[in-house]
Amino acid sequence: MPLAPEQLRQFDDEGYLFFPNCFSTDEIALLGIESDAILKQQRPEVWREKSGAPRTAFAAHTYSEVFRLLAHHPRLTEPLQQLFGEPVYVHQFKINAKAAFEGDVWQWHQDYGTWARDDGMPEPRAMNIAVFLDEVYPFNGALMLVPRSHKHGTFAAGHDLATTSYPLWTLDQDTVTRLCREAEHDGKPGIVAPTGRSGSVLMFHGNLVHASAPNITPYPRKIIYLTLCAVSNHITKFTRPEFIAHRDFTPIAPVADDALAEYARAHRQAAE
Repeated sequence: MPLAPEQLRQFDDEGYLFFPNCFSTDEIALLGIESDAILKQQRPEVWREKSGAPRTAFAAHTYSEVFRLLAHHPRLTEPLQQLFGEPVYVHQFKINAKAAFEGDVWQWHQDYGTWARDDGMPEPRAMNIAVFLDEVYPFNGALMLVPRSHKHGTFAAGHDLATTSYPLWTLDQDTVTRLCREAEHDGKPGIVAPTGRSGSVLMFHGNLVHASAPNITPYPRKIIYLTLCAVSNHITKFTRPEFIAHRDFTPIAPVADDALAEYARAHRQAAE
């Protein structure tokens, strides 16, 4: 899935790209079944909200063939190889679940701020690609982005160990307010919240400021985040568990574009 010149310009200007309906219904159904099974498991990689609801499942691509195929999928890996001009590896893989009524907040932050402070990543030459497993509405915890905030570099941040079950390097309200004011245009607020059907994909710069509100609706919101990093930019500190910040810097060898669809078809036939 190579990016067109206009898409490259938009990414440089705004810091994100959105691709509706990037994965088919069959592919997403397969990913959804697998994610539901993993989020029910009691294992160190599955973190939970303070309520006990699932929050994040890390490193599923290391023990699930379905997610291994996704982590090596050309629709996700090729755009980043194009942007970085070199092979990429999986720095992090997580399934983020905003359970109905119980999904908690993700505070305002920059991903690269965490990767730099906790993992010793030299430069912001890594980013998240988000795959929507459920339909994302404006009201069920959609990811909120501050356009163009990636152009300001990496901000000072505080290490929030109390708000949620997951520690995060977060930005203060004054910084977020200033960035939102700067991003306003044509009478519109300086925040965007890409929404869409399951199978949509969002990719955004490692320094783009973002957050998401709690989900207090009956509509769950699961998103897979695949963090890909340029191989030459691999991490240099190993303070976090390996299932959170991977230490295998092997370049990704993409699978066939129809790998997930073929897997779903084969397993459907086997069940019949």
